[in-house]
Amino acid sequence: MDQRAIVDGLLMYLGLIVLLTFHEFGHAWTAWRCGDDTARLQGRVSLNPLVHIDLLGTVIIPLVMIFTGTRFLVGWAKPVPVNPNNLRNPKGDDLLVTLAGPWMNLMLGVVLVALMRVGLIVHSANMLDFCEKMAYLSLLLCFFNLIPIPPLDGSQVVRTLTNMSYETYHNIGRFGFLILIIVLQFPAVSNTLNKVTSTSLSAIGSWFGVPV
Repeated sequence: MDQRAIVDGLLMYLGLIVLLTFHEFGHAWTAWRCGDDTARLQGRVSLNPLVHIDLLGTVIIPLVMIFTGTRFLVGWAKPVPVNPNNLRNPKGDDLLVTLAGPWMNLMLGVVLVALMRVGLIVHSANMLDFCEKMAYLSLLLCFFNLIPIPPLDGSQVVRTLTNMSYETYHNIGRFGFLILIIVLQFPAVSNTLNKVTSTSLSAIGSWFGVPV
């Protein structure tokens, strides 16, 4: 990799950390508002990236992707602890808490595309380029986290909808990281994620009159 590619990759990595921080904040804040203060007591209702970092998902895998020239960049942060017994409406609130992370990334994607519109107005090519890359990454994280493999949010949705026991879920989850790493090696997975993300970005861009 040349020096420019490394710098661009590291800038994307910093953006990834910010997006993952908002993602986990969304989970923690929603759980707190739904009656469970487990995450709040552990300091997770916070926009401080340090409280959300996961060594494998936030550091190792994303950096390996950057320095090996992988076509897309994904990752995850430390899962937010939730005690469903504290939730006012256990099943419904569990879904709300689970989907709050992807929803946060979707909203950030919309905000970043809106900022692209500002970049067009002020004729800032750098602002346009940066916001487009961050919007794409935010939407990619939204859809990536919906994959039904632990520790991703999609697996929690499946657990809730199927009434899977926590014991069964955690037994499957022990192999989740390995399964996820293997799945990410299949081009069909990355191609599908890229296609869904690009289509969504274009649709949001059309709302704001931004060509993406």
